[in-house]
Amino acid sequence: MPPVAETVLDEVEAESGEDAGPGPRTGAPARRGARAAGAAALLTAVLFCLATALSRSHPFGPVTRNVVDLGQQYLPYHAYWRSFLRGETHGDAFLNWNSGFGANFLGDVGTYLSSPVDLLVVFFPADRIELALYVVTAVKITAAGAAMAALLLRLRPGPWPVAAALGTAYALSGWTFNFGSTVPMWLDGLAAFPLLCLVGEWARTGRRPVLGPLVVALAWIANFYTAYMATLGAAVVLAVRLLTAEETATVRRRLAGALRAARSVLVGVGLAAPLVAVVFLGTKTADPTPEVTFAPAAWTDVLARFLPATASTASPALFIGTPALLLALTLPFNRAVAPRVRAALTAAVVLVTLSLQWEPTHLLWHAGASPNGVPYRQAFVLCGLLLIAAWFSVAGGVPRPAALLAGGALLGGLAWAARGSVDIDRWTFPASGAAALLALIAALLALAAARREPSGAVGGNHRDSTGTAPEAPTGDNRENSTATARQDSARTALKAPARPARLLPLLAVLLLVAAQAGEAAVTGKRIEEQQRAEVAWSPRTGPWHEAAAREVARADAWPRHRTDPGEVPGGNDVLLVGGQGADYYSSLTSETTSRTLVSLGFGAYAKGRHPVTLDNPVTDALFSVGTRMRSEPAEPVRQDAPPRATVTATTVPVPPLVTVRPSARPAGPSGDSAFARQERLLGASVYELPAPRRTGRALAAHCPAGSEVWFWAPEYRGTATLAGQRPVRFDGKPPAVSAAMGALGTVPASGEVRIALDPEGRARLPREPVGCLVRARLDTAVDRLTATGATRVRTTGHTVTAALPPGSTGVAVLAVPRISGWSCAAGDADLRPARAYEGLVAVPLDGRADTVHCSFRPPGLRLGGAVGAAALLALAATGVLHRRRSCG
Repeated sequence: MPPVAETVLDEVEAESGEDAGPGPRTGAPARRGARAAGAAALLTAVLFCLATALSRSHPFGPVTRNVVDLGQQYLPYHAYWRSFLRGETHGDAFLNWNSGFGANFLGDVGTYLSSPVDLLVVFFPADRIELALYVVTAVKITAAGAAMAALLLRLRPGPWPVAAALGTAYALSGWTFNFGSTVPMWLDGLAAFPLLCLVGEWARTGRRPVLGPLVVALAWIANFYTAYMATLGAAVVLAVRLLTAEETATVRRRLAGALRAARSVLVGVGLAAPLVAVVFLGTKTADPTPEVTFAPAAWTDVLARFLPATASTASPALFIGTPALLLALTLPFNRAVAPRVRAALTAAVVLVTLSLQWEPTHLLWHAGASPNGVPYRQAFVLCGLLLIAAWFSVAGGVPRPAALLAGGALLGGLAWAARGSVDIDRWTFPASGAAALLALIAALLALAAARREPSGAVGGNHRDSTGTAPEAPTGDNRENSTATARQDSARTALKAPARPARLLPLLAVLLLVAAQAGEAAVTGKRIEEQQRAEVAWSPRTGPWHEAAAREVARADAWPRHRTDPGEVPGGNDVLLVGGQGADYYSSLTSETTSRTLVSLGFGAYAKGRHPVTLDNPVTDALFSVGTRMRSEPAEPVRQDAPPRATVTATTVPVPPLVTVRPSARPAGPSGDSAFARQERLLGASVYELPAPRRTGRALAAHCPAGSEVWFWAPEYRGTATLAGQRPVRFDGKPPAVSAAMGALGTVPASGEVRIALDPEGRARLPREPVGCLVRARLDTAVDRLTATGATRVRTTGHTVTAALPPGSTGVAVLAVPRISGWSCAAGDADLRPARAYEGLVAVPLDGRADTVHCSFRPPGLRLGGAVGAAALLALAATGVLHRRRSCG
């Protein structure tokens, strides 16, 4: 769009009485930035919702959006966050009593929930949590578009409608649709990148030394993982600006700008340290995932990801829209932009693209650890750089035909090279071709408008010596008299009727927006459809979850005993429906929690980071699960309808949350099977552990008549069937999935146990895969632990206090995994780091204390608080010094 369109818009303002009067219009740049941000926000929101509607996804259709972790992690966490903010949970900001039998909640807040936008969930009812999460997602994406549009106008003045279109292109990139919209916490990094670039601009020009660190702190608090990537990307943009902008033409000014930027980042990260330190130390104690060796994607696939409607987790999502990509590709050939600007921006884009594919820089982008799952999480930074390049090429006017032809040739070559990629969708080339055609027509209209500009109007391509238009009028940078004369001349010339000349650039902008919008909507639609067809998904929340929540609320007796909601579709059940079960899925799941539960026969997904509930009477006794929910689905779970089920609650006597054991060394049989570990922790022998004979695909053993047969084989995938009973499914798939222990049925009067195996692949069984539970023995053990255990248990947000029978000796055991952060004491003694008893929290007793007290404090909180306080002092000192300089 040539500057004449901008002049037309300014004249309309003048005619309406806005900004009237002679001389420079000091408020115009701010208004243009506001218009661009607002238009980008509106267009982004509309297109994101349109893409959802076209794919028939909730809330604009019946089909679930809950693919992979969106349903397994983010939806449950936001449901719990809503309950927490409304004061409806048993835990506090330090400890989550609902998950994993007690989990570090502050670490999870810093990982998933610390964005200010996440606070919006509090305004939605509990049965509209999916809608709440969708709104949170849309607001974050919209904010990213608005921030990018505002940044572009700050980097270089130009037509605000084009800045708005490019801001929308950034917000609705392939990265957003393919990764960000299903991992909402990463979207904070999408918005952080343009904001951190703006902080770099402030540092470069010596402005806003207090606000800059606050913006950095906000970005790192919202999601420090992607904020780290955004910070690296902003450093690249700052380096380009320091090397090319006129205000930093000397080495001294460049160094000063770089030092000011470093100060902003250090102080800002320091302000975020109380949360960042907790998350960082939480990752150190989290269940480790298998090491990943980075394997770069094929370049054919990388090139394909610049095109619309492509989806993959194995290659970087780089789609920004064909018109925007075309403009970015014209930059190296656009002679209207200063050579050093072209060279620096082109080099930045090329080097960042190459850095995606080289292992050392891949590790740098990901803070030294190659991630499991999506290996190109930093790709949003490259999308932003491409759009900055596009803006610099178009801000001064539509590139001349030679540059357009060269950029078009590059685009055509890219598409031709990508044609054989497996990521190409049937919609890819039709959508790209239609957008390219509309972009070509828009360019021709804009060029025609530039040729028809009245004499004296601003030319279609103009620049200063650096390729950067004059800065907005500030104390440091004022528009020169020549620029003002050009604007006045343009206004005078346009007093005469020139309606066609005015309509052409406006029509060009509309076609550009239509091309970008159409491609974005098609891309969003196709990616959602492909994800639902190819990856794991969870159903929408509905009657099943509501029935479970009602039963849990009715039966909840915490802390007298736990209530486990059982299996509810979607995972992280207790976060969705309440209770205090084992289910827990987090990047910070403690290794202690995971190893302890899996060793006792619990199942786990996500390479150990998602332990799930186990319906077993022995583990219920060990963890004081007195009430258990069981669900009977009314129909198969579908993508296009919320599931229904009948939920029943069963309550049985269990020991209290705190029990007393005779010594720190657990009694019970030796062995490494889950059955033996359960017995050692219980302090009683309750299973018969036969040595089964294996013949082909069958196991044979002998057990007491009437006992319950349990099968434990964490690596087994297939079915196991006790003679005369129904097959039971086991889903072991190491290292990602550990199969839970499962009940096969009751031993017949003959005592003969015959188990038929139907494995998928090789049947990998442990040495003791079968245990026969004798209920009478378990009842005796429960009665003993109840009689010697706590007589009263009281809990607050992150503390437990238990009254014990007088003269208790040995060790008090709290039925909570001994994760880092627990401190305990007996009687009036000082709190000390808790001991462990088979993986649970333990407190030694000497017979004199009749109470025990335990408290949880997230590791890293004290260190982070100290760093945060120091950063706050540094920020205050910076503000005082800046004020003195300004006053002086």
